[in-house]
Amino acid sequence: MKDELTVATRSGQVRGCLLDEARVRVWRGIPFAAPPTGPLRWRPPVQPEPWQGVRDATRFAADPVQAPMPVSQAAGSGEDCLALNVWAPCDDAEALRPVMVWVHGGGFVGGTGADARCDGARLASRGVVAVSFNYRTGLFGFLAHPALSAESPRSVSGNYGLLDQLQALGWVRDNIAAFGGDPSRVTVFGVSAGSASISLLLTSPLAAGAFSQAVLHSPGAARPLASLADAETAGLRLGSDLQALRAMSAPEVFALTPLLAPKVRGLTTPRVLRPIRDGWLLPEDERDAFLAGRIHPMPMIVGTNADEGSMLTAAWPVDTLEGYRRIVESNFASAVPSALSQYPAGSPSEARARVAEMFADTQFNYGARLLAQASSRQRRGTWRYLFDRRRPGQSDGPHHGDEVGYVFGNLERDRTGRVARHDAVDARVSAAMSEAWVAFARGGDPNMPGRTAWPAHTGDADEVLRFGETIGMEPDRRRAQLDFLEAFYSRS
Repeated sequence: MKDELTVATRSGQVRGCLLDEARVRVWRGIPFAAPPTGPLRWRPPVQPEPWQGVRDATRFAADPVQAPMPVSQAAGSGEDCLALNVWAPCDDAEALRPVMVWVHGGGFVGGTGADARCDGARLASRGVVAVSFNYRTGLFGFLAHPALSAESPRSVSGNYGLLDQLQALGWVRDNIAAFGGDPSRVTVFGVSAGSASISLLLTSPLAAGAFSQAVLHSPGAARPLASLADAETAGLRLGSDLQALRAMSAPEVFALTPLLAPKVRGLTTPRVLRPIRDGWLLPEDERDAFLAGRIHPMPMIVGTNADEGSMLTAAWPVDTLEGYRRIVESNFASAVPSALSQYPAGSPSEARARVAEMFADTQFNYGARLLAQASSRQRRGTWRYLFDRRRPGQSDGPHHGDEVGYVFGNLERDRTGRVARHDAVDARVSAAMSEAWVAFARGGDPNMPGRTAWPAHTGDADEVLRFGETIGMEPDRRRAQLDFLEAFYSRS
């Protein structure tokens, strides 16, 4: 009898386990790169060492180094984190199945492919091969430094987390057929930093052919990128002795994160602890690439949530109108009157709400619209959505990332790992999103018989499919503010 749980990869055999309740097989913690430790810390990923015998693949690898993540199914975090997970249906299909590769979020400073909300079993039960993986985050994944650039054959540093993502996609190309997946039908999908990564890779020469379709949940797209030189200068805050930095323990390095990660981020200025414009992997700012049509053309779904900003700015010191005005002036110096008109505040409570909207528009909504416009001008086959479903008892939101469990069919837990309330409406929205995403992975179109029609985006049209208590098309609610941002960036 054929052992369907043992699969041969290019590095060696792995044995997974069967999830009887979903009739899905899963392999966890498969290395796609060597551990990036010791002399490999802050270097591009390299192939893992082959192993003899059958490797146990029933447990998740460590999360990337970060603060504890309650919703993770991994045992802990560490530098030896470059591994992936595969879920595949049990039935004996003769044809290879479409592949859906999840890129986790986490603001480029955290996140994991072992997030319980992103467990791929239920998605795989719909007939796809689902994959998730880890990539280096924070200082381990995105530190630029003059000494690192000096030792690089390309004279660059930083962007290691993006290179990890390309390494994982290369593993999928070379190995996924053994798990029943079709390497010619790879849809990448991700949230937040994960979809921001996808957006960046759409502009990267190194990513040509790495995937064939994309779904971007709340992409942090089209933000100004820090230059290599500026990121290197910031990296010197950690010290100039590279040997000493490599000798530090992972917790010691992680403790230095606040040196490069301010508590209140600039809304219209670059960040250094995230992907940077290095002239090699990322030769230019996304906005320039989008406007010039220099993106890899492919079918695409792009969307955002109704309340992207309030949760992420809840700790910001915006308790007075004076504080609000300082934020406006520091981000829109040449357009303060217009910004105040688009985001009017007459009281401290209104000030906090307007800052949340500014955050949402600059960090997510503007880039999502611009990417959809750029993609639809290249080819027909781009769809936009708005996620607008609040769970029972939820008084605000839906917040950034709230849609993820709906797409995967995992509604039981929230981002903190606690039991989350949901009802028949949530189940209906989840089924509609899951089915649309899988249909898109199969054939490049999310429309299905019996479901609400979802017209493809055209040119400058600003309609989106709203996933809420009801599902249907509506105009973009943020059009006036996004038009203001387009004018602001055009003058900058």
